[in-house]
Amino acid sequence: MSNVTAQAIEDSLKQCMDPEVPLNIVEMGLIYGIDVADNNDVNIKMTMTTQGCPLHETLVQDATRYVKRVPGVNNVNIDIVWDPPWSMDKMSEEAKTKIKNMGAGISTPAPINYETALPQGVGKLVKQDDGSMVLANEHDQGFMVNQAIVDFWKSCNGQRKVTELVGMFAQQTGLQRNQVEKEVMQLLQQLRDGGLIVIPDQPATPNVEFKK
Repeated sequence: MSNVTAQAIEDSLKQCMDPEVPLNIVEMGLIYGIDVADNNDVNIKMTMTTQGCPLHETLVQDATRYVKRVPGVNNVNIDIVWDPPWSMDKMSEEAKTKIKNMGAGISTPAPINYETALPQGVGKLVKQDDGSMVLANEHDQGFMVNQAIVDFWKSCNGQRKVTELVGMFAQQTGLQRNQVEKEVMQLLQQLRDGGLIVIPDQPATPNVEFKK
């Protein structure tokens, strides 16, 4: 039996991206504990940045898939915990630097107009051999995504206003519109910053103030 280590699990989880910001879940400080049993069962304590995020379930599925990539791993159990609550202090120093650099030199963030913007998805979807999915922009930069993000990206057809996209996302997740509006705006901004959507007649300056 292969000797599975907590470090190997953590290294694999560094490939799992937070759906709201372009950082992995280890950098974000979302992994509270990794325990590997003698039979190579892996138990992970993990938190989320907010309790209302509609992408919780898909993020847990993504994390599970990356853990299973480690040779020798048997069963995987991920417990979502809320104590202690997540804060930006739990981010790695490298992650804090990345966030700071993202915002450097940007004095006038360009918000997406909720009423008039017509987001259009661009780029391509690539399915990996292990079943994971990557959205690639015109520069062939790839971003790991889950099915919820793929469905949302596909729904950005250049004809739907943000208000319509919010309604569709709320229906897909089974949540109320007011619960998903913030998530949709953050997701739109992340996709635009990654070169995966364009918004005609909207300023191109990226808004990288990732507020929770």
